[in-house]
Amino acid sequence: MTGAHAHGPEELCDAGLNLYTRALREGWVRAEQVDAAPCLVDLGLLQPDVEDLRRMRPVAPAFALHRLLRAVEDRIADERRREERLAAMFDPLMTIVGRHTAVAETPTISALTGLDRIGRAIQQAMADTSGEVLAIQPHTNHTHSPAQLHADAFARDQALLDRGGCIRTLYQHTLRHAPSILARYERLQGDVEARTLDEVTQRLIVVDREVAFIPANKDRTLALEIRHPAIVDFLATTFDRLWRLATPMHPQAVQQPTLNGITPRQHAIAALLVEGHTDAVIAQRLGMNIRTARVHIAKLAATLGSESRAQLGYLIGRSGILDLEE
Repeated sequence: MTGAHAHGPEELCDAGLNLYTRALREGWVRAEQVDAAPCLVDLGLLQPDVEDLRRMRPVAPAFALHRLLRAVEDRIADERRREERLAAMFDPLMTIVGRHTAVAETPTISALTGLDRIGRAIQQAMADTSGEVLAIQPHTNHTHSPAQLHADAFARDQALLDRGGCIRTLYQHTLRHAPSILARYERLQGDVEARTLDEVTQRLIVVDREVAFIPANKDRTLALEIRHPAIVDFLATTFDRLWRLATPMHPQAVQQPTLNGITPRQHAIAALLVEGHTDAVIAQRLGMNIRTARVHIAKLAATLGSESRAQLGYLIGRSGILDLEE
């Protein structure tokens, strides 16, 4: 059925209920009135008056209900017979199990809702291993996360390290001197390394290259737990390539060299300026506030002798600083 009375085949709309109630009380309704509630005929609640076809008479509710329930019982019986046929068909196949049989557990991508549930899932994955954990931690405001979450994460990581595991973490370069990050690495004991990049991907955790966790919304209250081998391998390979490009931060910090008076930070900003990004986008991409980004842009302009934003882009291209690769 369509229009205002669109509903399931075994449902009664308000118009139909009102008309059927009226028919029960008065003994009949005009046939043309049923056009507004065709469900009454579909459900067998009204039938033509054999003495006057201009009228529709109501079927007793008890009789109509019995007929509808009988139809439901018949469908249930059909489904049970179908279930028996399927069971009989697969029964002889259950004993055939060989090395060519597909794995019983299909790789999955599961959605995790809430910081507590996400934390428990990560903890469970790490509790089952003494191997390798890869993590990408972009610039975020850590003050918005409960202190207990940081304490739980530290205990989880240290337990892995105590079992002989290793942790490799990529941070955004703006976190290189963050007191909370530095304090964390002063406390962690074991095979743990950290490096930084100007730009990183969204948050990522890969455990033993078998399971990965990525955020599924902006505030990280929804995450995906990925156990599909091809996807996990892709994420781990992406991490490996970013890791090789990153600058060591812990345990042995390495400072990127200044090239021709241009700092690594200004070099990253120059690349984004040439691409035409606004100050706000540059700040977001590099994990800094817009005021800091503008300070760096001003210093870059002063170094290159630029007097305008348009001239700065031209001077960046002419200077060749973007052609210098590490």
